Amino acid sequence: MTWKKFGKVLLFPHIAVMILLTPIAAFLLVWSMVAIGTESAAAYGSYVLAAYTLTVWCFRIPRAIRFFKRFKEENKYVRIWREDTRLRVSISLYGSLAWNALYGIFQLWLGVYHRTFWFCSLGAYYICLGAMRFFLLLHTRRYAPGEKMKSELIKYVACGWVFLLMNLALTLIIFFMVYWNRTFSHHMITAITMAAYTFSAVAASIIGVVKFRKYNSPVFSAAKAISLASALVSMLTLESTMLTTFNDGTVTALQRKWMLGATGGVISALIVLEAVYMIVSGVKQLKKIKNGGSYGKR
Repeated sequence: MTWKKFGKVLLFPHIAVMILLTPIAAFLLVWSMVAIGTESAAAYGSYVLAAYTLTVWCFRIPRAIRFFKRFKEENKYVRIWREDTRLRVSISLYGSLAWNALYGIFQLWLGVYHRTFWFCSLGAYYICLGAMRFFLLLHTRRYAPGEKMKSELIKYVACGWVFLLMNLALTLIIFFMVYWNRTFSHHMITAITMAAYTFSAVAASIIGVVKFRKYNSPVFSAAKAISLASALVSMLTLESTMLTTFNDGTVTALQRKWMLGATGGVISALIVLEAVYMIVSGVKQLKKIKNGGSYGKR
């Protein structure tokens, strides 16, 4: 085998090899961090294997981009997914509803089991989000965007009022975090995973809020506002986890309280502003329709 062929095999192995190698490299990397320490020969080997796996996947990025572009253009189901906004939002609402329901019930169970209002307040918050999503899902299942604009606006305004009411649950969460210093320590890898999920959720929710405004549908806008509120609360929980997990003693309990209080206050204010905006703009558009006008972008 020539050096050229060897280099090609090394940098562009068969996809089956990469699929097999990826979980092995990930497992060995986590195992070296958790079980055997970061200074052993096995740990160094896992680092090399993980770096090699990541490098090889990076070399495949251009090929993967071309494949997905071709797949997106040729597959009829992907085309249906891209063109049917109602389908995408409905599936998103179904998934979010299932997640909110399960997560809320789990938090309530923790609250009953540990006899603490901390988990009960979290459970109440996520169950409220799930109820709002179910409320919107009933509309998207029956009507296309803009088909029943007055009904959409009524639901949009109702969601704004629910946002204001469920902010009471958020206030309880912030109160327990700050006043009683109720924080929880997690393993470093768990905390990093939470951070990756939270930042991805925040970015996706912001993009969704901006993207779905072009469809001029109050129900779609309300659905994305719910996702943004959920992501913001996840950000507050993440900050609490990071301050506890990675604290080496340089951050005092008083400083942690101030930081969590400031972040919680900002998040609570943002949710209230979003709720007020939804109520005011929705009522304004309802009055416009009642007076014989047409719905316009808010």
